[in-house]
Amino acid sequence: METRILGKIDGLNVSAIGLGCMGMSWAYGPAPDRNEMIELLHGAVDRGVTFFDTAEVYGPFLNEQLLGEALYPFRDRVAISTKFGYKLDPNGGPRPVGVDSRPKHIRAVVEASLRRLQVNAIDILFQHRVDPHVPIEDVAGAVQDLIWEGKVKHFGLSEANAETIRRAHKILPVTAVQTEYSLWTRDVEEQVLPTLEELGIGFIAYSPLGRGFLTGAIDAKTSFHASDFRSTNPRFTQAARDANLALVDLLGDVAKQKGATTSQVALAWLLAQKPWIVPIPGTRKLTRLAENIGSVNVELSADDLAQIDTVAGTLKVYGERYDEKGLQMVGL
Repeated sequence: METRILGKIDGLNVSAIGLGCMGMSWAYGPAPDRNEMIELLHGAVDRGVTFFDTAEVYGPFLNEQLLGEALYPFRDRVAISTKFGYKLDPNGGPRPVGVDSRPKHIRAVVEASLRRLQVNAIDILFQHRVDPHVPIEDVAGAVQDLIWEGKVKHFGLSEANAETIRRAHKILPVTAVQTEYSLWTRDVEEQVLPTLEELGIGFIAYSPLGRGFLTGAIDAKTSFHASDFRSTNPRFTQAARDANLALVDLLGDVAKQKGATTSQVALAWLLAQKPWIVPIPGTRKLTRLAENIGSVNVELSADDLAQIDTVAGTLKVYGERYDEKGLQMVGL
């Protein structure tokens, strides 16, 4: 497996394709069999994946516990990132009820995550969402204290804008920023990616396959379980899916030329954007995992990339990333 370095200051070397683990526990319909997910995580390690992403709220807690158990035998070979920054429902509900990045709360979350992950230090600790009530300088300072104590190795931000990234980086070097990025979600290209390149910060692309849509396995006739957040997502209405299939067709055309799959071309496109971008597609199937990893062997020429960008630039993506309900979902 090819590797990439996140962050120029004390950079973290990880596999070029990581694994987003959220869907193994929640958000995409009923959770799969736990033992099967442990087997999948072991299979990822066997295939060279060294970066695994989770968060306390995935479950809540279930996903961290899953990774803690499954990856314990491989702790010297893998890096695990997790997140703080949400206020959980005191009544035990699955959705967070707000944001909370107070230093006291950050410390409490980290202590609990360390126990669930069965590690002595968290490889990358991400602020899950920016808290408008807590200055980012205070957040960075709290994480700095945890780094000094040996409980955290690297600091990251999720869905932060360029100004917030700059302010945080002045207090504590940011190793990576994690935000949704794919051919149908390209908001980060205008300000975030140029800022990261300037500052020497890595980028983690979550939902790099458009939450499954860019695989080509979803069309206007696809139905979703009521517990699958896509069932109420604006971009996954029947009309939006039908309209957005043009983008999948574009990827499919290139895939035929390359002897690859639609998913592999979508991931190869991301890998070709910058050498410090690491996509973290999620999956529940070993076959899909192997397919995603195979994207590192798909070479897109300058002409290929120009063709994709030219055609994609003429296509409108229909549907917002989130509805009001979806805004409360974590990391989606």
